[in-house]
Amino acid sequence: MDAVRILPDDCRTLIAAAFERETSPAGRKALEYILKNISIAENSMLPLCQDCGLFYAFVELGRDSSIRPAAIERAVNEAALNAAQKAFYRKSCVNDPVYDRINTGTDLPVIFDWQLRDGKGASVSFLLKGFGSENCSSVRMIRPTDGEDGVVAAVLDIVRAAGGKPCPPMFLGIGIGATMDKASVLSKKALVRPADRPNSDQRYAALEKRILDEVNSLGIGPGGLGGINTCLAAAVEYLPTHIAGLPVAVSINCWADRKAFIEIEEGQL
Repeated sequence: MDAVRILPDDCRTLIAAAFERETSPAGRKALEYILKNISIAENSMLPLCQDCGLFYAFVELGRDSSIRPAAIERAVNEAALNAAQKAFYRKSCVNDPVYDRINTGTDLPVIFDWQLRDGKGASVSFLLKGFGSENCSSVRMIRPTDGEDGVVAAVLDIVRAAGGKPCPPMFLGIGIGATMDKASVLSKKALVRPADRPNSDQRYAALEKRILDEVNSLGIGPGGLGGINTCLAAAVEYLPTHIAGLPVAVSINCWADRKAFIEIEEGQL
């Protein structure tokens, strides 16, 4: 329940540091109000943003685990429903995307991504995905010969088009490789990684740093008001892909990078 009103320490630290170094008066004022917003939400039951997002759950299940996937699915949906009912979540989920668009009234169903891992037990990483930023997310299917420069150019093109709409300073999740749809999932998975933890591959860690620096050079700034803090962190996740392709997906999150992590041990479900 706390994820909707308490920002993780890694995100809050980055926002505070951005406030200290911001050179634009308007951008600095925007960051000041963001920090006040964080404090008010933390000391009340009010959410960080009126858009409380959709529940997105990444489940990693041990190959040797005795926990049944159905038990995890049931527990996650029950927990999400409990949170939505008790923590002042705005109900933001509709039953049909095109026609009926009737609000479910529960914020359910949770969107799931499942993955196997070695060992026992399971873990669930939650992302509360708001749609002001989600609507600015995108995919580019670039040429394999475009390489690193092409990846960076694709990310910059997406961020430049987004401008101030996703409530910057933003967090960027970037998925590279696999297929168009899987790259998009990877970009979401990148957002749940701690914002102060670089990719374990030094090449991709350097790519994250390059993307962060070049996005911040765009001058969009906090709230789209100009400044040097357009992006707080860029995280890359990647998978193998076809010889003929180089999918690049970018999931943009606003400054309210709301996430939570739960480890499930054998016997708990």
